[in-house]
Amino acid sequence: MKMSHRAQRMSRRHRRSRLRGGLNLVALMDIFTILVVFLLVTGSDVENLPTTRAVRLPESVARQHPKEATVITVTTRAIMFRGERVATTAEASRGRAVAALRRALAHARSRAGGGRLDEVTILADRTVPYRVLKAVMLTCTQVRVPHIALAVLEKGNRGQHS
Repeated sequence: MKMSHRAQRMSRRHRRSRLRGGLNLVALMDIFTILVVFLLVTGSDVENLPTTRAVRLPESVARQHPKEATVITVTTRAIMFRGERVATTAEASRGRAVAALRRALAHARSRAGGGRLDEVTILADRTVPYRVLKAVMLTCTQVRVPHIALAVLEKGNRGQHS
């Protein structure tokens, strides 16, 4: 039986539309690539300071984020430089520079190449007396560290460093 001209045209159209479809993966891959690059670029701005359970940072309304720096941790009992204990807080409570910390900073300066040790961040427990912090900062200035920062928690955002 012979099909009419209209029936043939409808049959051809039906076959063509049945072949179409599917998913264009190239366009999706482009979108996902752009998304991944965007997340990598925006996610790299966050700076996390090393934390220990022995240090409870004070709170502040500061909005400035920390920079990449050498970290000195001051707990209620010890002063640590790059995670290693170098002195006790009793040594620093005299108000004078801490000799062991000065040696550690000088050694780090000589290893940094060119004698550069530009910035130090002090993570100190909120209960550490000011005279201990003053002794640590005095030690840093004696080794000629130009920028000294104190780490604090942003008020209202517990657990995030500022």
